[in-house]
Amino acid sequence: MAEIEVLLPKMGESVAEATVITWLKNEGDSIEEEESLIEIATDKVDSEVPSPAEGVLVKRLFNEGDVVQVGEVIAIISTDGDAPSASPAPAESAAPAPAAVQKVEESVSAAVAMTKSDSNGRFLSPLVRNIAKTEGVSGSELDAISGSGQGGRITKKDILSYLETRTNEGPAAAPVAPVAEAPKKAPAAKPSAEGQGIMIKAPTVVANPGDEVIEMDRMRKLIADHMVMSKHVSPHVTSYVEADVTNLVLWRNKIKNDFQNREGEKITFTPILIEALVKTIKDFPLINVSVDGANVIKRKHINIGMATALPSGNLIVPVIKDADYMNLTGITKKVNDLAGRARENKLSPDEIQGGTYTITNVGSFGNVMGTPIINQPQVAIMAVGAIRKVPAVIETPDGDFIGIRHKMYLSHSYDHRVVDGALGGMFVRRMADYLENFDINREI
Repeated sequence: MAEIEVLLPKMGESVAEATVITWLKNEGDSIEEEESLIEIATDKVDSEVPSPAEGVLVKRLFNEGDVVQVGEVIAIISTDGDAPSASPAPAESAAPAPAAVQKVEESVSAAVAMTKSDSNGRFLSPLVRNIAKTEGVSGSELDAISGSGQGGRITKKDILSYLETRTNEGPAAAPVAPVAEAPKKAPAAKPSAEGQGIMIKAPTVVANPGDEVIEMDRMRKLIADHMVMSKHVSPHVTSYVEADVTNLVLWRNKIKNDFQNREGEKITFTPILIEALVKTIKDFPLINVSVDGANVIKRKHINIGMATALPSGNLIVPVIKDADYMNLTGITKKVNDLAGRARENKLSPDEIQGGTYTITNVGSFGNVMGTPIINQPQVAIMAVGAIRKVPAVIETPDGDFIGIRHKMYLSHSYDHRVVDGALGGMFVRRMADYLENFDINREI
């Protein structure tokens, strides 16, 4: 009998384990290739693992609620179409050693400080438990949440929906401080991110009468911490260039309808800018690096992060992996796919990790330029501003004259520890050159 071992797949660079939420197939059930086999949860996202082959599920090696390490065998599928007559070894024998399981469970318990199920017996995934811990959701509150998952399980969407209501109407909304209230004690001083002993103190802030106090949601807290950390770690410098993108604008206007009819995709300015950015990185590979203490890690792959605004007002950065191996059509399809699924909260953990350089389009909000903060552990980020029609001096063999041109500002922020003004300035200038010299007769 031909058997295939189903492994728990890698779900991102920093994800080493997952918790089994629900088996979607029972032992003895038939399963199609790519059909969902099991639902798992990490501290970042819930997802389903598809079957690698068509056959019959002959053994499930872990139970619901078990913590599984990436790369471990979670199930066995028979491709002959029939379950074996003799039962394989019990699930416990295939699971990690008791000491290892205990150690993992203790570490998860210590990190989350919450049981794996509520008083109603519903399983709580690590993601839900982490959100509950961060937002201070009590056990009694969890019991009252109506879950939309299988068996009434509370999903990420359920707890986030509850937090929105709770923040607006429930006990979690912070009260407005009265006038007579004593000033709040400032947080304890913290050493800088570089560990140099520099003390950072947040100011004491007191709400005035009539002020509304709005608690940050979990994602906004993470963004805030990441941005503060980046400014502590990297001395930021920003260089600016104004680029004449008239040819690029005229070319896109000329081909966009035919492109959409042929490919079923809209071509925006973003993929065109990313293509030019990739060319520039290949010209200046020392921008595509990270800093590890006194070492500079020169990245082999060019993975472009694209900052994407979410309907909630928060920000996420999906990553286009190996963008230098894609043509403009491929980049366009990838940009549209990642942006669409980002807004629907359908990205996998791996799709928001591993970026080596980030681009952010501040022009989409009508801004002409910006001073972006580096997305650590990268060392540079590009902000592209709004494309505007402006009067400009046009040089010709017959003399200069004033004409209407399409122009945009490029803002390049970089880490001055490893990127000096010459490299940072030449980089953004080269990017502008690629945009200004765009071939208006290009075919795609």
